[in-house]
Amino acid sequence: MSMQLTIDGQTIPAKKGQTVLQAALDAGIYIPNLCYHPDLPPLATCRLCVVKIEGMRGLPVSCATEARDGMVVTTKDEELQTLRQRLMWLILSELPKDMPEKTQLKKVVEYVGVDEIFKNFAYKGRELPILQDEPLFERDMNKCILCGRCVAMCQEVREIGVINYSDRGYKSMVATAFGESFTETQCKFCGACVQVCPTGAMKEKKFFEPNEKDEVLVPCRATCPAGIDIPRYVQLAAAGRYQDSLEVVRETVPFPHALGLICDHPCETACRRDALGGSVAIRDIKRFVAERDNGRWKKKLEIAADTGKKVAVIGGGPAGLSAAWFLRLKGHQVKVFEAQHNCGGMMFSGIPRYRLPLDVLNGEVKAVEDLGVEIAMNSKVEDLDPLFAEGYDAVFLGLGAPIGSTMKIPGDEDPRVTDGIYILKGVSHGHDMELGGNIAVVGGGNVAMDVARTAMRQGADEVNIIYRRTRAEMPADPEEIEESYNEGVKFNYLVNPIKITPKDDHLVVTCIRMELGEPDDSGRRRPVPVAGSEFDFSVNKLVVAIGQDFVIPEKFGVETDRWGSLPVDDDTRMTSREGVFGGGDVATGPQSVIKAIQGGRQGAMAIDKYLGGDGNIYQAFADKDIDNPSFGYTEDFTGQERAHRGTLPVEDRFKPGWPQVDLVFDEEKLNCEAERCLKCQIRLQIQDAPAPPDSK
Repeated sequence: MSMQLTIDGQTIPAKKGQTVLQAALDAGIYIPNLCYHPDLPPLATCRLCVVKIEGMRGLPVSCATEARDGMVVTTKDEELQTLRQRLMWLILSELPKDMPEKTQLKKVVEYVGVDEIFKNFAYKGRELPILQDEPLFERDMNKCILCGRCVAMCQEVREIGVINYSDRGYKSMVATAFGESFTETQCKFCGACVQVCPTGAMKEKKFFEPNEKDEVLVPCRATCPAGIDIPRYVQLAAAGRYQDSLEVVRETVPFPHALGLICDHPCETACRRDALGGSVAIRDIKRFVAERDNGRWKKKLEIAADTGKKVAVIGGGPAGLSAAWFLRLKGHQVKVFEAQHNCGGMMFSGIPRYRLPLDVLNGEVKAVEDLGVEIAMNSKVEDLDPLFAEGYDAVFLGLGAPIGSTMKIPGDEDPRVTDGIYILKGVSHGHDMELGGNIAVVGGGNVAMDVARTAMRQGADEVNIIYRRTRAEMPADPEEIEESYNEGVKFNYLVNPIKITPKDDHLVVTCIRMELGEPDDSGRRRPVPVAGSEFDFSVNKLVVAIGQDFVIPEKFGVETDRWGSLPVDDDTRMTSREGVFGGGDVATGPQSVIKAIQGGRQGAMAIDKYLGGDGNIYQAFADKDIDNPSFGYTEDFTGQERAHRGTLPVEDRFKPGWPQVDLVFDEEKLNCEAERCLKCQIRLQIQDAPAPPDSK
């Protein structure tokens, strides 16, 4: 039923069940308040929202007074102003004098003002301890005004119930039971109490501006290069809705199973749960749901009507295939030209089968073909002109970084000195790469670990990693380093080769010891040679895994930069040549599969716009109904350690076929791990408290 009331001479509508304050705020009329919050029931503790209502005695609080049809309300006059200023004086009388900036309290004080009714009042602080040694949040209850928002949020909305009022009278304060820490109370660190606190009594340890809230509060989603809605698929998995969970991943990427095995998971590094028993095993959850794929998502795919446009994709790696996938969904005809006999780029030729089995990769490539993308294997493209002559409207270059870098030291021209990419490619294609005897691998990245572990499987007597920094600076995934150790690879830190002397049946590698100096551009401490520390050792093969380079044919007619990579415009993703776009490693330098996928996504969006589309490649497959604001109490929530999927025993890893090393969660472990999520995204649903206008 619609109603009308008059506030300060202005007639406004009101909805049934609204309070006077809610109706006023909806109409853009600000009434000072501190305890009111749009996501909470009326608390009426601060009383700053007092008003006058014709026919009603006294000065009622508008936050707890139900609006009635025909009400006449006054929110501003001298009496109300004086009362509010005195109430503000009472609120501030026990607070520290250094009022926190950028808080609702500060803004309301500036709007209302303060009546110094007791000019000689001697302030005495409460001198409560400031709690700074807990995960994620700080508590300074000296700044608390007992508005009750945090208590109502924890007790009534989240239903966790770890904070409440303690003591009575002037000793009353917000606290946990028995003064325990948040961790001891099994707080779920949802941050709702922090979000609604108007004074900064509870606050994040990490300061952020309002426009940074999503990035800081939901860092897993923010750090995923492809922007996968990680909290949503983790929560769906926790609810046992595995197909929905998988479909959330597929909304963004076409390779969920591969990513569940090989993604470098920057989301886990950023996960806020890391401060409480370790980050959530996000990648393993993705793998679990991907391995239960029943194909339901295929019925939800919507391929747009044929646009009559043709796109050529050069390179069938993660960038190229991702671009092809999304361009096909937009209704364009797409053909992928792949130089090798198998699609996947570095997913095929650079990642060993014990990490990414071929049937997994081929299955996800087939899904791209089933969408209607034509894939031409063994089709190396050296010139783009014939493609445009054949009627292609745009070209996407997803060439990757397919060759390894060299060290450029004396003696490295010997054929027994090779690069890691060459080795991994050869093994993937079934060639004997002569990895017997004593093998040394130079480098500290994932390629170096892959080469070392591959050499162990190919029968090497001994494999040594040579790295010029320490383990702490190694860019390889920590689990890859650990498994290399487990499989018998030896590590030689703070060592760098400077010369190779070929012998008839071996190589003599001269190295120099290093020490760490000041940080370089990467943020890691720069390795500095130690004078006079040279030493020799013998190997049968030296594999250099220190970087990757690019191969861009001259006839492509595109400009390259001084590193040989492909510059693309940040907005259009176009190269220097009209109609030619690029993405993935060839444009960014060698990075991860998930970043290459995002390069393909960006390319698809840009090409679709170029061809007259809207550039919107997003399709929703799963309902967004999982974000329940009620969390409930969970026994020993903070004590739950990260679950570990387990690995194959070392003695079983070197069997023919190279079985997968990493095992998959069982259902019980999956559910326990997914339930560890802090559900950070639900905090973003909390509305902002009403702020005063810029001027009175």
